[in-house]
Amino acid sequence: MRPYKYKSTGIFFHYQRGERLKDFPSALEGILDKDNITYCDALYDFPPDSIYDIPPVPLSELYQVHSSLMVEQVKQTGSYEGVLYSVSGTLSAAEKVCLGKITNAFVFTGYGDHHAGRNFFGGGCYFNGAAIAAHIIKKTYSVKRIAVIDTDAHHGDGSWDIFENNPDVLYLCFCSGRSYEKNKNVNINVPNNINDKNYLDLAEKAFEKHINPHEPEIIFWNWGYDGTIGDYGDIGLTPEFHSMLALKIRRLAEEVCAGRLITVLCGGSRRDFAYKLIPKIIKVLAHLEDPT
Repeated sequence: MRPYKYKSTGIFFHYQRGERLKDFPSALEGILDKDNITYCDALYDFPPDSIYDIPPVPLSELYQVHSSLMVEQVKQTGSYEGVLYSVSGTLSAAEKVCLGKITNAFVFTGYGDHHAGRNFFGGGCYFNGAAIAAHIIKKTYSVKRIAVIDTDAHHGDGSWDIFENNPDVLYLCFCSGRSYEKNKNVNINVPNNINDKNYLDLAEKAFEKHINPHEPEIIFWNWGYDGTIGDYGDIGLTPEFHSMLALKIRRLAEEVCAGRLITVLCGGSRRDFAYKLIPKIIKVLAHLEDPT
């Protein structure tokens, strides 16, 4: 295990169509100017100042995770550019963490992750950014063991499909589906009406049972706020829950993999929740604020 020493938090942002992220990046005022924040932007015509740009993922690397037919189908959706930059943000974050330039990261995506499998996509997910980044860093940076924690309210059928036969990746999914395991894929049943404490207790037990023995060298966290009361995947969680979960996962990463954590925004539709919750998650990652 590498010794833990926090360095900085990267924020990876690209401009997107849609309602929920219209307040960003301006909603990060008071965060972007902190010394331990690195802001990274996609290659658009008129982005705000950023420390470095996010280059697109090479097409050849997409074909290592998704079929060429699927990639061509995504190209026909009209969302291909945004999808590509979502994946590129996740990959750039993972590379900067592997290089030791940042300790952890928050990645803005507008196109999901976990419903994109090898040869299918849906549910607002087109490419699987965590899976593509995991593939590339394993090859390029000799990362052997990876964990993907999925706390979106819905089952990640795409991630399950991709990681099912990969013993180096532990996929830990918290959702409404039944609890079961296959190889290193683990589904944890989350009741439809759960409170914050019970979810956090469930997560802590699952981390101890599955994450710790796997000894990952880096963790990807597919974070969705769709399970919040009033959003489309409502399972009874309060808005305050998410920063508490972020603290638990940040500390888990600090214990098992020197803090190397990539948080990827997934489900959730409400603009007011995004405005309130995303800055809090980033503050927790950056040691600017810990929930009590």
